[in-house]
Amino acid sequence: MPIDNIIRLSVSEAARMFGVSQRTIRRAITDQEITYVVVQGRYKINFESLLKWSQRSTTVRNKRDH
Repeated sequence: MPIDNIIRLSVSEAARMFGVSQRTIRRAITDQEITYVVVQGRYKINFESLLKWSQRSTTVRNKRDH
């Protein structure tokens, strides 16, 4: 996938999109369950890895589907 087609979200955007807390997203970052880059001191989360993470986690999957 070309680099300019990668979708990246902030922690707050990811939390809002998947119906979880920002702390849950940050915990996934700490546990290396999702990939990210740091841009100007802020996490930018790779959407594809976020989606895969949400499919593996039962709680997140249920919240996402609700």
